[in-house]
Amino acid sequence: MSEIGTILLAAGLGTRFGPEPKMLALLDGKPLVRHAAEAALAARPRPVVVVLGAHAEAVRAALAGLDLGFVENPDFRAGLSTSLRAGVAALPQSCEAAVVVLGDMPRIAEDHIDRLAAAFANASKAPAAIVPVQDGRRGNPVLLNLRVLADAIAGLTGDRGAGPLLRDRTDILEIPGDPATALDIDTPDALRDADRT
Repeated sequence: MSEIGTILLAAGLGTRFGPEPKMLALLDGKPLVRHAAEAALAARPRPVVVVLGAHAEAVRAALAGLDLGFVENPDFRAGLSTSLRAGVAALPQSCEAAVVVLGDMPRIAEDHIDRLAAAFANASKAPAAIVPVQDGRRGNPVLLNLRVLADAIAGLTGDRGAGPLLRDRTDILEIPGDPATALDIDTPDALRDADRT
């Protein structure tokens, strides 16, 4: 299988969530970020690198005991692009691709990640990215082909992930998503809704 790593983005301020650190908010008795980390570790791609920024020590403590690598993004206030760049830089150069998992998506499971990796390994021609689609909308996590996109990722700025890089490309493989690939927790109301599902 192609060498694929995982980047878990957990550096953001989560300003829409309010004063409490979003990544540490509890769902089913567990911090949101730990849900995402455990799913990443249950899947096959390795290593799993967590990008820390806001509330770094508290997030690291919430992930205690898990076999994770960590990188701190000192520029996290400049937006999501800086965390994605930090995560890519922290992966071994031998990684052909990276699955990017968001720390605020607690319903993502190992199968979501493994399906991306399998689709990449089995593609007759390696796509630039593999993206889950639910009801016509692209979701997360996504797999990024670093051999194709590394230079473009290095040039990203602001509070944007890889979305702008992928928007007009014709070499993106879309696979079926589900409600979990569309659910991220941005507000306390979204957390309450997730707690009821």
